Amino acid sequence: MDYSEAVTAARVEGWPGNVTIKGDDRVPGTNLTREEAQQRARLLTVDSYEIDLDLSGAQEGGTFRSATTVLFRSAEAGAETFIDLVAPAVHEVVLNGRALDVAAVFRDSRIALQHLAAGANELRVVADCAYTNTGEGLHRFVDPVDQQAYLYTQFEVPDARRVFASFEQPDLKATFQFTVTAPEGWTVISNSPTPGPADVKDNVWRFEPTPRISSYITALIAGPYHAVHSSYEGPDGQCVPLGIYCRPSLAEFLDADAIFDVTRQGFDWFQEKFACAYPFAKYDQLFVPEFNAGAMENAGAVTIRDQYVFRSKVTDAAYEVRAETILHELAHMWFGDLVTMEWWNDLWLNESFATYTSIACQASAEGSKWPHAWTTFANSMKTWAYRQDQLPSTHPIMADIRDLDDVMVNFDGITYAKGASVLKQLVAYVGTDPFFKGVQAYFKAHAYGNTRLSDLLGALEETSGRDLTAWSRAWLETAGINVLRPEVETDGQGIITAFAVRQEAPALPAGAKGEATLRPHRIAIGLYELRDGRLVRTDRIELDIDGALTEVPELVGRARPTVVLLNDDDLSYAKVRLDEVSLANVTAHLGDFAESLPRALCWASAWDMTRDGELAARDYLALVLSGIGKESDIGVVQSLHRQVKLAVELYADPAWREKGLARWTEAALEHLRAAEPGSDHQLAWARAFAATARTEGQLTYLSALLDGAAVIEGLVVDTELRWAFLERLAATGVADEPAIAAELERDATAAGERHAATARAARPTAQAKAAAWASVVEGDSEGDSLPNAVQEAVIGGFVQTDQRELLAPYTEKYFAAVKEVWDTRSHELAQQIVVGLYPSLQVTPQTLAATDAWLASAEPSAALRRLVSESRAGVERALKAQAADAAAGARA
Repeated sequence: MDYSEAVTAARVEGWPGNVTIKGDDRVPGTNLTREEAQQRARLLTVDSYEIDLDLSGAQEGGTFRSATTVLFRSAEAGAETFIDLVAPAVHEVVLNGRALDVAAVFRDSRIALQHLAAGANELRVVADCAYTNTGEGLHRFVDPVDQQAYLYTQFEVPDARRVFASFEQPDLKATFQFTVTAPEGWTVISNSPTPGPADVKDNVWRFEPTPRISSYITALIAGPYHAVHSSYEGPDGQCVPLGIYCRPSLAEFLDADAIFDVTRQGFDWFQEKFACAYPFAKYDQLFVPEFNAGAMENAGAVTIRDQYVFRSKVTDAAYEVRAETILHELAHMWFGDLVTMEWWNDLWLNESFATYTSIACQASAEGSKWPHAWTTFANSMKTWAYRQDQLPSTHPIMADIRDLDDVMVNFDGITYAKGASVLKQLVAYVGTDPFFKGVQAYFKAHAYGNTRLSDLLGALEETSGRDLTAWSRAWLETAGINVLRPEVETDGQGIITAFAVRQEAPALPAGAKGEATLRPHRIAIGLYELRDGRLVRTDRIELDIDGALTEVPELVGRARPTVVLLNDDDLSYAKVRLDEVSLANVTAHLGDFAESLPRALCWASAWDMTRDGELAARDYLALVLSGIGKESDIGVVQSLHRQVKLAVELYADPAWREKGLARWTEAALEHLRAAEPGSDHQLAWARAFAATARTEGQLTYLSALLDGAAVIEGLVVDTELRWAFLERLAATGVADEPAIAAELERDATAAGERHAATARAARPTAQAKAAAWASVVEGDSEGDSLPNAVQEAVIGGFVQTDQRELLAPYTEKYFAAVKEVWDTRSHELAQQIVVGLYPSLQVTPQTLAATDAWLASAEPSAALRRLVSESRAGVERALKAQAADAAAGARA
């Protein structure tokens, strides 16, 4: 799964239309512990599932009939176990021909199975399962354009049980055969190839059994989807059917050829590197609505959020991110689907491997449009990891996943980005060729099976000749970020007389899991000189760093360069600091690096120093303004836009904040007017200006751009840009309800409805805030929750940095409501609320005190405590940064 939180839920209340899911795996009986899974795996071998679903009433919603037959073997006669099922009604449970009392055996989303036969057993379960509007289980969405229903499943972590009875754990693999009755005119897609028209009789779609896979990567997508078909022609006559699907209302925007091109590049690269043919019969990519994650690696039927079908102009950075998502999911077909983790402890390896290899493919595949992919990784993914690794919830990469509750909140920056960084470090440590030879042996040995980390490390030790025990202990079993600092001594002529790299142990937050430790690092040191106005690398030294101080004698006797950059090429995972001379030169010439990656590393270092209070927010703003005009990488530019806005709004001295925002907004408008017409930079600066426009003159100009009274050459104010302008105008009180309604009439789509919800929640009135809060926290007039995507849109509009006073009363309301929200909503909806509505803008000691009082008295679950504690850490960090900025202002 690409950049997502896992989803799960269990108890359902109310069944009209789309069902609102209440409750989740945090209550006893619906969770699954590691020990329970291990016990069940020792007892059972699952052979096959036959799943018959009646979706003929999907247009109306409600529930659907699910009939499942499972063939499995028991190691013991007379043993007992359970199978998982989330359903409002169970009609029939038959074990080995014996009908069981449903009321006696079905409880807490489990069906108890007793008196198993030794060897073969057969179980049949017939139930009514529920459509959802949360993006979990079988999600149902009605497109406002054609009023047709569209369905798709999302099962990771334990939500296949929402659709059919299953032994819901990754190491109980089986074959899955789906039979689906669908409405007339629909298409049904699953893991196996879609039956041809001649094979579909009476709207019944019968799929061939899958290979042995885990339940969480099975999939079903159904509806009147638009389709484009092609194929991948590989070596030795290999032909893999390819399909791309989306709703008809998005078909005009679907750039299928570009998506097929990236997909074929991935097939070429992965099959060569893995020395293993694609393991499934076909490969479909389905762009689906209201998807919580970026995408999901269902075997042969990948689901992707349909925001990746771009309705309006986007920058190349958006295409790059989409391509990484496509490649990430394709990599999972081998690492995750063909070979699957035994238990969720190794979730990090599943996601990290897909992230590392997808970016490596972008950076090196023949014909790739994004050879700078590691720059993007350093600039975005690693900043996510660094942030996550400094929270009180930081944990070792190889986390201790005791149960499903633990894994639900572990789809984080450590699991994805830090893990991928460490894999990149491992590749540098063992060598690229030995790494992939080990991966090849791993796939060959464990195809269609389950593994642990030790299986992969053992294969890599064989091919590299390196003992990875100490490396694994240092990198995978400890938490936090090391800091690397250069120590440089020179003589009077500027000749280096001593050079060393000092490593500092991570400063772990209170309560963090794991031990702070010094680690072995494989790094490069780049030496840069200023030549003809450009900082160019004149030499590079690669070496191993270990312990507190590592001498680098190779640099002694050389003239001191303009800049010494540790961790050049971003081989390791560490905070990097510059020596005093290099810092002064980078500050003056950051935009002058000839290559994008060292620029990104220095930008990232400056941002990290700002978050740590080592660089004042006003100085970070000045640094960005001095160098961003020379930054050619559009992904870096857009990241800087987001980071500057955050720095000034949260990390700057409140007394100086408005001055800083005014300076930034004026600069954004200047860059917008000066940008090359029609360029990505022009579009990015238009969005940056709109995000903070504040004076009467700026807002009047923004209004004129929206209605066409003002025109900037090359800037097309298309559908998405119109909404960006209107949302800011609504948040500042310039645009009223009639203006929002008129724009929605102009864009009467699902995306338009979400944008309108954001704009309405953004209005600076007490009434608008009260209505937004009630719709999210209290539900609609019948008490039902908003659909996942609409709820997210409302929360995004509700929280406005210009409206701190208006939002202040909601701090108390948040703590009064948050526990009940957590206890009564599905995981995805609950997490949106817990994180999104936390009073992060109220950067005061009072907010910390209120949080501490709630944590001490509310008795939250471990997962809820983690989310609230992480949000609290953000306020604590902002207070520290604001104090640093105020001190800098006092010194000026």
